[in-house]
Amino acid sequence: MIDLKSVYKSFNVNTVNEIELYHDLNLHINEGEFVTIIGSNGSGKSTLFNILCGNVAPDKGDIFFDEDKITALAEHKRLKRFARVYQDPLKGTSPSLTILENISIADNKGHPFNLTKGVNKKKINQYKDLLRSLDLNLEDKLNVSVSALSGGQRQALSLLMATMNDPELLLLDEHTAALDPKTSELIIQLTNRIVSERRMTTLMVTHNLKHAIDYGNRLLMFHKGQVITDIDADEKKQLSVQKLIERFNTLNVTDDLSDTMVFA
Repeated sequence: MIDLKSVYKSFNVNTVNEIELYHDLNLHINEGEFVTIIGSNGSGKSTLFNILCGNVAPDKGDIFFDEDKITALAEHKRLKRFARVYQDPLKGTSPSLTILENISIADNKGHPFNLTKGVNKKKINQYKDLLRSLDLNLEDKLNVSVSALSGGQRQALSLLMATMNDPELLLLDEHTAALDPKTSELIIQLTNRIVSERRMTTLMVTHNLKHAIDYGNRLLMFHKGQVITDIDADEKKQLSVQKLIERFNTLNVTDDLSDTMVFA
């Protein structure tokens, strides 16, 4: 499904701040996997998403998606097949538009004139059913501006918009990190339901170790641009936060994680 082959990436080249992040990075993701990704700041998690989406180009190496080489493919062409939900829910919605207009834009993704906010009135009941599935009473607020919603409501709407056309790859970029604990749990459970029901290939970066363990069927840990831990579904079922911390201790990376991870 996804293959990164011998990928190299450096930043601030030929300066005193030069950093070689990826050195011969190789990674394979199978179709239908729900992969959780953890690691300290600067370990390469967000760069992975940026390289997959095409906003950052590798210095060397190739990226394949479903056997298609996409290394030089333009970002907008990749996003016809991918969807990304950001930490900031405002990045996935247009705050000045209504809920209905936002959903209409998402529904038109990949079609001609897909930036129009024009609403197909025949689809309003369909949109209401989608919103009703969130269990947040948003189906009764179609004409409310997104700027008036809470952070959790916006993020739920972002997730719905990102997945309503069944993308081939869903990228969740710390999408619960900016939410309070209660809302974070609501969004992660909603995420799990959508991904499981649609068997969607998903990569989820998270700083919450419990979420990383409890959700998905594979766990990757990045450190200094390398995958230093790759835990499959069977081993993941036996994991606990304490066991994962003990593993970090053996790899001597606990100190790097202490300021960025949520351990409970």
